[in-house]
Amino acid sequence: MTATPRTAVPLVFTEEVREALHEGRPVVALESNVITHGLKYPHNAETAHQVEAAVRKGGAVPATICVEDGAVRVGMTDADIERFASEAGIPKVSSRDLPVVLARGGRGATTVASSLVAAELAGIPFFASAGLGGVHRGAETTMDVSSDLIQLTRSKVAVVCAGAKMILDLKLTMEYLETQCVPVVSYGSDDFPAFYCASSGVRSPHRVDDEDLIARIVRLHWAAGHPGGVVVTAPPREEDAVDPEVAEAAIRDALAQADRDGVTGQGLTKYLMHAVDRATGGRTAQANMAVLISTAEVGGRMAAAYARAVAEEGGAGGRTGA
Repeated sequence: MTATPRTAVPLVFTEEVREALHEGRPVVALESNVITHGLKYPHNAETAHQVEAAVRKGGAVPATICVEDGAVRVGMTDADIERFASEAGIPKVSSRDLPVVLARGGRGATTVASSLVAAELAGIPFFASAGLGGVHRGAETTMDVSSDLIQLTRSKVAVVCAGAKMILDLKLTMEYLETQCVPVVSYGSDDFPAFYCASSGVRSPHRVDDEDLIARIVRLHWAAGHPGGVVVTAPPREEDAVDPEVAEAAIRDALAQADRDGVTGQGLTKYLMHAVDRATGGRTAQANMAVLISTAEVGGRMAAAYARAVAEEGGAGGRTGA
């Protein structure tokens, strides 16, 4: 690694990711939290490899991000994925935690928010995830709003996802994105999807089915001087999607149980996701895995279209050329 000032964020790239970025080839950033805090071993490692393979199928190089030895690692080797998948106790590192973990020389798995920070530092304009965090139900009294949304307004990274989780208040989530001037473009759907449900019941402000046009939208957003990202949604495949009525009924029961158990704050999302999965007989967990893979492939295609636009328009590969 090239020597950097003590106050700079140390970045360690795999050779593949470093070469791809140097050559202007498309790269898609991925979070590592799904490895450590999602499925159990060895299914988490297998899914991580499938997600990376999906990015490659879409025409881009995957860069799964983690924190280790006080550095942000941009790209994980097979051995890295195996270690993070099999070792217990690796903490979740969000954007607020990142400087603390780095300063202490620790390690951790990145969330959507911290992955956006890392992707921008690394010069990767696209990130793929199954779903965003958002405004929680009851946020008018709890003020529980995911840091994913806040970071979206600060990091110049386009996020390809299947909308936001059904357990959230998706109307308020969309209101927040509108208020913060974050463009939402839906690919292959008229509606804003809800993670493993094809529709949240909320109409998307824009539907664009042309990947090259989406790439131009992203470039123009940054060329206009906006400081944050763009959300590009892609719904789950029809065969993978969960019926929204079934999911909603399970979520209401889970929310009532969480209230009885006194579960709040950071632990609520994981609690609800597990409760809904139990209530649906594992259907939502299967859909979760499927949508991780399908959005990764779409992310690869979007990153490839963006890289073509940069090359054709003679841009420098950064986020300001249009």
